Amino acid sequence: MVFKRMLQAMGVGGPSVETVLSNPNCRPGGYLEGQVHVVGGDHPVDVEYVAVGLVTRVEVESGDSEYDTTQEFHRQRLTGSFRLVPGGRHDVPFRFGVPWETPITELYGQHLHGMTMGLRTELEVARAVDKGDLDAVAVHPLPAQERILDALLRLGFRFSRADVERGRIYGVQQALPFYQEIEFYPAPQYARAFNQLEVTFLPTPTQLQVVLELDKRAGVFTEGRDAFGRFTVDYAGAEQADWASQLDGWLRQSAQRRGLFF
Repeated sequence: MVFKRMLQAMGVGGPSVETVLSNPNCRPGGYLEGQVHVVGGDHPVDVEYVAVGLVTRVEVESGDSEYDTTQEFHRQRLTGSFRLVPGGRHDVPFRFGVPWETPITELYGQHLHGMTMGLRTELEVARAVDKGDLDAVAVHPLPAQERILDALLRLGFRFSRADVERGRIYGVQQALPFYQEIEFYPAPQYARAFNQLEVTFLPTPTQLQVVLELDKRAGVFTEGRDAFGRFTVDYAGAEQADWASQLDGWLRQSAQRRGLFF
């Protein structure tokens, strides 16, 4: 996949950059590989650096209001300074590590509604920084994540949307300043108890942390949200587990503890 654009911050006749990804698909904890090709314009310039960064859209709660912002959450500087002569070419290969907690954007070949993810190429010349456009990247789930999501679909849950929220979740290991929520409409057998199930994955190199959260039926619970499930999954054992049965058990036990019946 090739992304090419002129660097507007450098003015007419300035350098251009072309980012070539070997494959725009990746997984959390994996890599994006490619090359950045910088081509000189009409006059020589001193490039301070070339960098790439992973960017997503994050929802921020501020008082009684909410707003979306674009946040770079992982960055890699690819070069130091170098001289770029008119018409000259500077090729920069890279291998960019994707953080383990990177939100997923794809499931079974379909883009998750509400998600934005991209790699941004940045170049600085003479104190003018051009951050460029956001070049789409597809983040696919780890096998353990896919197994849990597949179990929810088999139980009858229907995908609603996904978003990324700034903040931290109590009681889990979390490196990034935000977390992803993947929202589902309830399966019919749970619809009397809650109107939405939210799933958050926080992978680490050794295990997958999973947080399940209910959005409550009006008048059923007290105000606020009800975080009812938090567990860890060993990657090696994730393939053998009967996730549909386990998730169904957890959902029913949680509801029963609160006096709800299906």
